[in-house]
Amino acid sequence: MKKTEWPIRWDLLLRYRLIEIIALWEGRLTTNHICHGFGIGRQQASKDINTYLRELAPGNLEYDRHLKGYVPAENFQPVVTQGEAEEYFDLIRRNEVLSQTFETLDIGLPNSRILRLPRRLAEPTLARTVIAAIRQGRKLRAQYLSMDSADAEQCLLEPHTLICGLDRWYVRGWCHNSEQFRDFRLSRFRQPLTLLNERARHGHHLDEDWQQLVTLVFQPSQRFNHHQRDLIAHDYGMTDQRLELTTRAALAPHLLRQAGLGDATADTAELELISQTEAAAPPEATAQPRALAEA
Repeated sequence: MKKTEWPIRWDLLLRYRLIEIIALWEGRLTTNHICHGFGIGRQQASKDINTYLRELAPGNLEYDRHLKGYVPAENFQPVVTQGEAEEYFDLIRRNEVLSQTFETLDIGLPNSRILRLPRRLAEPTLARTVIAAIRQGRKLRAQYLSMDSADAEQCLLEPHTLICGLDRWYVRGWCHNSEQFRDFRLSRFRQPLTLLNERARHGHHLDEDWQQLVTLVFQPSQRFNHHQRDLIAHDYGMTDQRLELTTRAALAPHLLRQAGLGDATADTAELELISQTEAAAPPEATAQPRALAEA
């Protein structure tokens, strides 16, 4: 995309998104949210709110003199966000990550804690080599450790996508050793890792599991009583106690693990899988993320 084709300047877009997210999920927006979140003055923050209301979303916010802040109007409609709770949680996560480096950072979010197990991405030098292979479409000679052996496997790879799932990073690509597409956990690569000059020939367009769509249908686990199943259905936004998710075929195992339906956790999961069927037509070949049958 050319610079002139971008509809909103990036820094402004981030500020407009903050305006929308805070107003929708906290019910009150002030200039302090923008000032503290982006290190700008009150005058600029006020200008951002006015521009948002004038050019992007007229009538979306109303000023409440009693609350001394902007509140979402009754007919509020998201314009630069999707109006999903995950966007607010992402804002909390971003604030927490930044505050670990900048202790004085505070955009006025309520007290919150993000729980996560420590996960290693990889050494930066390793990650850079893998990412360069993906971006440049080149082959990669690598050493990889798996749970099956204490000895590193010597691999010749053609990586095409970097994937994040369950707080772990993977790289998806063609493995010349096994002559198939595989997923490799990025933190398990070891030096030496060599970026080759030879161009990759097995891109995502040849990855059948990446090209095929499947639809997964879930329902609340039948081990729960009727009241409990109703609660679970509401938690997941189900219709008639059914949740349908369409995804890449290669992402299906990953989604099942996220739903707690891995081999070790299926007996305690809130959901159960009713069916998994192929979609009528595969998606167009794109460079979107893929994966995760864990290597």
